[in-house]
Amino acid sequence: MVLLILLLFTVTSDGQAQRVLGLKKNDSCVCEVNSTVWSFPVVKYETVLQQVHTCEGSLNSLAEQLKISSQRLPQIQAQVTSLTARLGPYKYLHNQGLYSALFLRLLGQQLSQLETDVGVVHSQLNNAQTKKLSKEVVKLRTHVDRLETADLVNMKAVKEKLRYLKNNVESCKSIPKDFRGQDRYCLKGLITNISDPVTTKLSPYGKSYISGSWGKQAQMENEDQKYSYWVQPLANSHIWGNILRVYQNYEDFMASTNHRDFTFASSYSHPNAIEGPSAVLYGKALYYNCFRSADVCRYDLETNEVKRVTLPGTGVGFNNKFPYCYYDCRLNSDIDVEADETGLWALYATLGNHGNLVISRLVWDGETKILNVTQTWETRLFKKAVSNAFMVCGVMYATRYVSEYREEVFYAFDTATGKEDNSLAIPLEKVAKGMASLSYNPTNKQIYMYNDGYLLAYQAYF
Repeated sequence: MVLLILLLFTVTSDGQAQRVLGLKKNDSCVCEVNSTVWSFPVVKYETVLQQVHTCEGSLNSLAEQLKISSQRLPQIQAQVTSLTARLGPYKYLHNQGLYSALFLRLLGQQLSQLETDVGVVHSQLNNAQTKKLSKEVVKLRTHVDRLETADLVNMKAVKEKLRYLKNNVESCKSIPKDFRGQDRYCLKGLITNISDPVTTKLSPYGKSYISGSWGKQAQMENEDQKYSYWVQPLANSHIWGNILRVYQNYEDFMASTNHRDFTFASSYSHPNAIEGPSAVLYGKALYYNCFRSADVCRYDLETNEVKRVTLPGTGVGFNNKFPYCYYDCRLNSDIDVEADETGLWALYATLGNHGNLVISRLVWDGETKILNVTQTWETRLFKKAVSNAFMVCGVMYATRYVSEYREEVFYAFDTATGKEDNSLAIPLEKVAKGMASLSYNPTNKQIYMYNDGYLLAYQAYF
């Protein structure tokens, strides 16, 4: 009877009760029991346990991946937003590279403005060159009218022709007054050679200040030597600065004595602070790229006033969008302010010109106290393929990286003619790898380089 009760409470491995039949023999209940059907399923248990461990490991791995993805998601979203904004100007391109009707209308508006500019220049000068420009504009108008109805494939060629004519119009405005004849060096054509460094000095702030600019006061008719040589270091992350140091003469500069410091912004993040290695001291004012903007600032050393002007163009690059690169990018070197025999210049790139270098001429009106942009030229030289650039006699020269101790002047764009020359190969020696800034000074025909904390000067030959 005891055995019978035990059998009634026994279950099989699949959880079902087992019923066993027995025989009565000699006042006893005799039955046959197969114990294997209700033994503990060890093998199955171990298999399930292993699956549980595997599943737990997979869940932990997925949880970790989810955590990492959640952390990266804001960064990815920011990148997508940035790429969307950068691609915006190119939405007019379709699968076959065709241009939309909207871009055609924009091209027509640009051409209308060009027709107006050519008419003004022709009425003022009325010479052979302006007559030729007028005829070319008429031909281009006919071509654009034809594009609006049929031929979209040649849009790129028309846009390039428009850029060329716009550059010629800007050049026509300047030739009667300057660029040629003001200085005898400008009559000798392009630079033919550059000397080895005639000045080599460590920055007075030390070698750790690898980015900045320096030079000699660049306004030719300025006879006041109160502000002669100057150094402008970028003290915050090698990107921003707010201090200018000036020396009255070359001897004081070389000895790093008798200097005067000017603070032109209350902090590195002030709207009047400098961004990037782009400064030039012209007369009694420092010109530079204003903090996180497409503006050029003018800081007056006499009055401590800051004036600014916004550079023209669609999508002007700033805040490290179009820095000088070629080999290593120089952070936030988007807008480069330069000076030469003809005045002040800004070199930069725009989305509208597909990241290629743009040249704008700056003029300070002393009577109205306004900084103006008077003319703009568009080049076909991609700014990020250039290590630096400078202006001489209205000609922009661009450099590229050759080795740790050498750069090369390889390109020139003449704003007086609108022509370019990419066949140059003028060596430019240096003492360190990185070149933060490069500028020309018309008062002594020297070129100044801020070379990873070293201050170098070269003589230019024509």
